[in-house]
Amino acid sequence: MLKFDSDLFLQAVGTEAIAEREKIEGIVDHISAKGFSNLFLIGAGGTIAMMYPYEYILKSNSTLEVHAEIAAEFMVVNHKHFSKDSVCIFASVSGTTKETVAAAQFCKERGAMTIGLVANPNTPLAEIVDHCITTGHEKHSFDTFFIHLYMLVFRFMHNNNEFPLYNKFAKEVAILPQALLSAMESFEQRAEAFAIKHKNTDYHMLVGAGSLWGNTYSYAMCILEEMQWIRSKSIHAAEFFHGTLELVEENTSVILLKGEDETRPLVDRVERFAEKMTKELFIIDTKDFALEGISEEMRAYFGISVNWAVLNRISVYLERERNHPLETRRYYRKMEY
Repeated sequence: MLKFDSDLFLQAVGTEAIAEREKIEGIVDHISAKGFSNLFLIGAGGTIAMMYPYEYILKSNSTLEVHAEIAAEFMVVNHKHFSKDSVCIFASVSGTTKETVAAAQFCKERGAMTIGLVANPNTPLAEIVDHCITTGHEKHSFDTFFIHLYMLVFRFMHNNNEFPLYNKFAKEVAILPQALLSAMESFEQRAEAFAIKHKNTDYHMLVGAGSLWGNTYSYAMCILEEMQWIRSKSIHAAEFFHGTLELVEENTSVILLKGEDETRPLVDRVERFAEKMTKELFIIDTKDFALEGISEEMRAYFGISVNWAVLNRISVYLERERNHPLETRRYYRKMEY
């Protein structure tokens, strides 16, 4: 695969990420035994988008109170559900994201329990939080963060007596990285073909729902806009018919992200409309991937990781076809704003 080291992926997202299971379970068990009032999932940009799927999972599978919050807004909104009894989970690849670091300090000063996901230790976020879970390196950090968030969220549900399949989940999350690798390999030709066809396309609509809404939002904003300077719009499938549908024309690029959770019919509805209105409909459906060893019960949850893994195969081909490195920025972290 282009610009991809399979052994490194399996080491980072598999061996090293899965090795954190005991530590993560210990953190959650300690917090659960102590007691807490609610969970806050806090991030900025790509990392708040990363939190949305887990907010969805908790809302649809648990009675635990959960709030996914944008870091900068969280600090000014005077959230009435936040207290010293809250558990706040943060994520930052660099460990230096200004808004996320400030939000972690804000929560820590008010006595809340804080957990941080970072790529590297000895960074501001890692040093502020009560519990830090590191990936050790930045390569494949989002894929690894997804694994760690699965472990955190499902352990909280398990301890709340709401997820009887926890042992099954734990076994399957350990084999998920190999399933992700196989999914990427099977998607490679489609990823390359999309990038070749759309290297000069200047606008994309991305539509998703449920556990894939965060990926939809993140890929449009953080990859297409930030890393490729391509205009895009992320649209929730449930809202597509309340405005955006009027902009679909014969050559409009519409990318549908289909998962296997309860919201799939919402995306099906958009698909039925789009296939009649545009010649440029591109569907990424987690059902199309075999995911050997993953049970039907877990597919809906693990679709978050599957979808993100294959989306990023498109990214490396867009980078090549557009001669636009994914690391190139004009403004982000280049100036004060």
